[in-house]
Amino acid sequence: MASRLVSRNIAQPSNQLALGHKRYLSVPLGEVRRVLAATGTEIRPVYKRSLSTKPRPRRHERVVLQRVEDSRWQAVGKSLLCPRHLHQSFINHSMAETREKFDFAIDRGGTFTDVFARLPDGRERVLKLLSHDPQNYRDAPTEGIRRILEQETGLSFPRDQPLDSSLIGWIRMGTTVATNALLERQGERTALLVTRGFKDLLHIGTQARPNLFDLEVRMPEVLYEEVVEVDERVVLRRDGCQLPRKEPKRIVTGSTGDSLEVWQELDLQRVERDLKAVLSRGITSLAVLLLHSYIWPAHEKAVGSLARKLGFTQVSLSSEVMPMIRAVPRGYTVCADAYLTPKINQYLNGFTTGFKGALKDVDVLFMQSDGGLTPMEQFSGSRAILSGPAGGVVGYAVTSYNSTENKPVIGFDMGGTSTDVSRYAGQYEHVFEATTAGVTLQAPQLDINTVAAGGGSRLFFRSGMFVVGPESAGAHPGPACYRKGGPLTVTDANLALGRLLPDFFPHIFGPGENEPLSTEETMRQFQKLTHDINHFLSTNQSQHDANGAGQSNSDGPKGCKSEMSVEEVAMGFIRVANETMCRPIRALTQAKGHDTSQHVLACFGGAGGQHACAIARALGMKTVFIHKYSGVLSAYGLALADVVEEVQEPCSLQYNEDSYSELDHRIEELTQRCHSTLHQRGFSSSQISTAVFLHMRYEGTDCALMVNASDYPAHAQSCQSGDFRTAFTKRYMKEFGFTIADRPIMVDDIRVRGSGRSGIKSVTMAIEGHGSPAPTKMTKCYFEEGYLDTSVYVWEDLSCGYSIEGPAIIIDKNSTILVEPGCSAQLTSSGDVCIAVGTDSQCVLGTELNTVQLSIFSHRFMSIAEQMGRVLQRTSISTNIKERLDFSCAVFGPDGGLVSNAPHIPVHLGAMQETVQYQLKAIGSSLKEGDVILSNHPCAGGSHLPDLTVITPVFRCGVSGPVFFVASRGHHADIGGITPGSMPPHSTSLQQEGAVFTSFKLVTEGVFQEKAVTEALLAPAQYPGCSGTRNLHDNLSDLRAQVAANQRGSQLVGELIDCYGLAVVQAYMGYIQSNAELAVRDMLKVFARRQQQQTGSLEVEAEDQMDDGTPIRLKVQINEEEGSAVFDFSGSGTEVWGNCNAPRAITLSALIYCLRCMVGQDIPLNQGCLTPVKVIIPPGSILQPSQNAAVVGGNVLTSQRVVDVIFRAFEVCAASQGCMNNVSFGSEKSGYYETVAGGAGAGPGWSGRSGVHSHMTNTRITDPEILEKRYPVILQQFSLRPFSGGRGRYRGGDGVIRKLLFRSKVVLSVLTERRSTRPYGLHGGQSGSAGLNLLHRADGRVLNLGAKTTVSLEPGDMFCLHTPGGGGYGREEEEDEDENHSPSKRQRLNEAFTERGSVFEYRRAQESV
Repeated sequence: MASRLVSRNIAQPSNQLALGHKRYLSVPLGEVRRVLAATGTEIRPVYKRSLSTKPRPRRHERVVLQRVEDSRWQAVGKSLLCPRHLHQSFINHSMAETREKFDFAIDRGGTFTDVFARLPDGRERVLKLLSHDPQNYRDAPTEGIRRILEQETGLSFPRDQPLDSSLIGWIRMGTTVATNALLERQGERTALLVTRGFKDLLHIGTQARPNLFDLEVRMPEVLYEEVVEVDERVVLRRDGCQLPRKEPKRIVTGSTGDSLEVWQELDLQRVERDLKAVLSRGITSLAVLLLHSYIWPAHEKAVGSLARKLGFTQVSLSSEVMPMIRAVPRGYTVCADAYLTPKINQYLNGFTTGFKGALKDVDVLFMQSDGGLTPMEQFSGSRAILSGPAGGVVGYAVTSYNSTENKPVIGFDMGGTSTDVSRYAGQYEHVFEATTAGVTLQAPQLDINTVAAGGGSRLFFRSGMFVVGPESAGAHPGPACYRKGGPLTVTDANLALGRLLPDFFPHIFGPGENEPLSTEETMRQFQKLTHDINHFLSTNQSQHDANGAGQSNSDGPKGCKSEMSVEEVAMGFIRVANETMCRPIRALTQAKGHDTSQHVLACFGGAGGQHACAIARALGMKTVFIHKYSGVLSAYGLALADVVEEVQEPCSLQYNEDSYSELDHRIEELTQRCHSTLHQRGFSSSQISTAVFLHMRYEGTDCALMVNASDYPAHAQSCQSGDFRTAFTKRYMKEFGFTIADRPIMVDDIRVRGSGRSGIKSVTMAIEGHGSPAPTKMTKCYFEEGYLDTSVYVWEDLSCGYSIEGPAIIIDKNSTILVEPGCSAQLTSSGDVCIAVGTDSQCVLGTELNTVQLSIFSHRFMSIAEQMGRVLQRTSISTNIKERLDFSCAVFGPDGGLVSNAPHIPVHLGAMQETVQYQLKAIGSSLKEGDVILSNHPCAGGSHLPDLTVITPVFRCGVSGPVFFVASRGHHADIGGITPGSMPPHSTSLQQEGAVFTSFKLVTEGVFQEKAVTEALLAPAQYPGCSGTRNLHDNLSDLRAQVAANQRGSQLVGELIDCYGLAVVQAYMGYIQSNAELAVRDMLKVFARRQQQQTGSLEVEAEDQMDDGTPIRLKVQINEEEGSAVFDFSGSGTEVWGNCNAPRAITLSALIYCLRCMVGQDIPLNQGCLTPVKVIIPPGSILQPSQNAAVVGGNVLTSQRVVDVIFRAFEVCAASQGCMNNVSFGSEKSGYYETVAGGAGAGPGWSGRSGVHSHMTNTRITDPEILEKRYPVILQQFSLRPFSGGRGRYRGGDGVIRKLLFRSKVVLSVLTERRSTRPYGLHGGQSGSAGLNLLHRADGRVLNLGAKTTVSLEPGDMFCLHTPGGGGYGREEEEDEDENHSPSKRQRLNEAFTERGSVFEYRRAQESV
């Protein structure tokens, strides 16, 4: 560019240089000399600090020119160009004219701030500095800009004075200000204003707990400090509503065209009084959430207008922040907006005051969570959570994806505490509801999946298994090598293996932050850990020989290998960390039907380069791409991003010919709004593009897809914006494997995304080179083969075209890249690194125990179960399996013993093992390849009849019997019986509960037995009062999906055997089971020692009763030496007349759940958990009833009491609500079923959580707006039940109050417990309140329905459910300040919720059924 300008202006005769109308310009001195020499003109550069001249500049030296007149320039300073790249802008004379100003893209992270700058001459610079360094500067982004301006202009910009913004063209920023405020709960003091009856709605949330086995039920705090309930109520108008009410005051029309009834007008006078009281307490930020405001926002707007007049500085309305149905996530979102936006504004105000004129004439844009830029003044809290990570996604998407090859890219951003994984295939993948720091936000967000594995993840050896994370060393103290007393981490493992070179790191470590990385401290801690591991291996050798592996394979060596070296231990942790990060990548791709191996791995972030080759190889990927700015790619992505304006509004139309014109009209309106906004921001029409999305789903389902029809042109039978029907069905088929023919398609939302193209295009080119470069040095690195000579290169010194064979290390200022043996790295023309990943050399593994491989196999077996689940979810059709994810998939050994199970649905934990082992005894010898078994009978390991288990034996050539089994258990919505839903509250025999399968051949030698299974599903109709299945189509479709899931599992097991051999795979199956056994034995030994010291006895016992007085008794005898126990339920009540009988499998599931909770760490949940335990259950009892006993209540109620009894015996915690509160209602037209939360029990050091599910269930509750839209019911109240938790030093959690007003005739069924007995307290804590089921008749009568009933309701009747509270813990007089509320614990709690993204949401949803 400069040479073009020089040549264009050189005609002006002068001994100074004329270069157009620029104030400052930095150009290569040699370039200036050549141009001047060509015209006979000379130049003597004058430097600020020296009047000396240099007759001959060094290579890459530059001169800074200052304009002294309109067209006259004088040299005023010099700088050196980094020798890494020559800049094409001074070579290519045909490029555009030099820009006048400096442009900055800045990613302000929690630890470091990254700065990318484009200079006036087209050069690019990057800078990294600490985000917090108060001794040297006030604000890191401002300091970064100041440094670059000083260095490039040669002028002085004092830190204590505002910067001259006239030199700046634009600033683009991404920031973690909002994320950090959310994690640390350091946002603005906020009040929530909500419809009366729902003050605790956001506390209860979905009612599911985030960690299934965390008895403390740690959950992040709500963001508001105070709640104001508003007297107002709007309900959807419903055809056929029969409520005996007076005419509503008003009927209004919502934005979707739906009619609403205003049952209660807004009382603004009372609102004003309440808001003034809030203001008087110093709260100035307000979040407003009124039911159904997403389609009729008038009440919210009135409240918002009043609040602003009263002086609230931040007022966020849910109808404006995100107008989408579902009050709970919309409420979380509006609270986050009110809580975070003031903090963002405070930061922005502080940032702009660092510049003259407060940046008024500078285009300042901020990155939003959706990957688009927005003006600074419109940057809000709810859209800011992923501001930093979004820049990285844009960065790799623009630089790594080749639109010609269309090869999708996986983004892999490995940082200190976590790793972000995302996918790009030509379009950004968005989610519209995601959880960050425990807060669910309903807003467009890039699908960035965060896993708790990073460079700072801690290393543990637990019960014979290598474990990485999720705990992190953090920035302080950091890894052991940081010299601040930190623990061993992944970073230390890389250092120990020679993959990190301290000589190339700055001396910023230690207490004085002036020392190098400490290899000595890392090796000292690894030597200690290695000693502990070897001691464990030697002392447990005999146990492994006796109990472990090889039981199904008598040949070959047994036991574990000899002592491990420090390097083998460190290498083991690296391999486990890699496998941990591979699992979410597999899940992210396979969830949507993509082949993981057909992706490019784009690696960025400080730690990712050390792991990229190994992860790509493990996933079958052939290419790793690392951009030259990989260490600051989030900042660079900001420079490449477009300005985005999104508008969205709810819709309630079927997608058909009758609605096309309405959809086209609304799409056009939204498109014009986008264009208008972007025009106002200075974009021309040629720079603006829009994309239209419809949020579509099949009627009667919840599985909605945000669909874009850009690849499907419009035609006569579609909308003008494209053929959305085809786009929807194609994508549905791709993701789920089927479509639903003749089912209407609904449009829930219309969304238009407008983009103003403003991203830069990099013009840098690397120096060309050929062959192999000379390494900077040689070092020794440890790999699987041992220590290998490894070449070390400095990235800046490399030229494009160079090829580097592994093993090699490429060092950059901000990252280290490991090129593993068998891989080859090449520099592209742009200076990026592209690594061709070679195939892994086949590692020969024996059957002896290798503790590293134990962890790897544990992940691999779990991954098989997870991938089976993905296939089942994708190919099933019913709401229960596809959307509620009420299923489990598992892998079993040849003896039927459980190996791995996913997800951890408590009631399925041990039950499926019983089912498989029953089949082995019953028909094992007759099983052939291609056979698939169906079973649900309680005597065959079933839990209750709607849970259908499909079992597939896995055969191997040359082996006579099955070598493994895979199975899937899914809850079918109806399989017949006396009531719809197959969960009757008053059943007295098994036949009344639906179709029964004991050992049914669902597939015989590869042929699906549709006729036979159909007859069996319809068979219950032969019993009096019973019906066959009411949904045969869904039953058959879901059974086929279960068969397909098993087929996938069988295939994956086969691939694992192909890789390692049958003997090895079965050996490690045994080792994994032994590992779980060892963890349980260790727990029992610890408990036995404590019990012996406190009581002198190794026997504990407990008893509790069902509401009908039936006792459940338990006596536990513990063997301290062996770490074993006998659980004896003798003395429990007999089988009952009713359905609270619990099959043996239910008791085993409850026992495994309790053992896992008491172990207190993540262990494989398999057969090994029960190996140290002998369980005695008397036949004919409520816990092992006769074959034809009714059991539906045993699954959902008695299972909870078994847990209570076990925890009481071990004195773990007080009783939780002890009930699932099963409520169902329906008519001939529709049916609905829910379970409702209660109070959790308190324990040593914690108060019980209020309004949450506990123990054997974790079902999510239907959102109030969805409930009222789809069913003939009005939710009058859903709040906590005050003081229902037991008192004590630590209080039990409160139950909830839930009031359902019915708008038409329905039949209500209630199946509950703890209505007579109360949840016990422990160690002096009081019992929680019992539950209560009340019916308020329309005529004014109030009836107590009792614990279990079925009743016909009339319009206007209201069911009022009071759920039990949890028991208290400890004597109340001992109560002191609750540690739960200490700031340090709050921060640890919130920071524990690191994981996020669609993979996390899927797993969380699976564990919430």
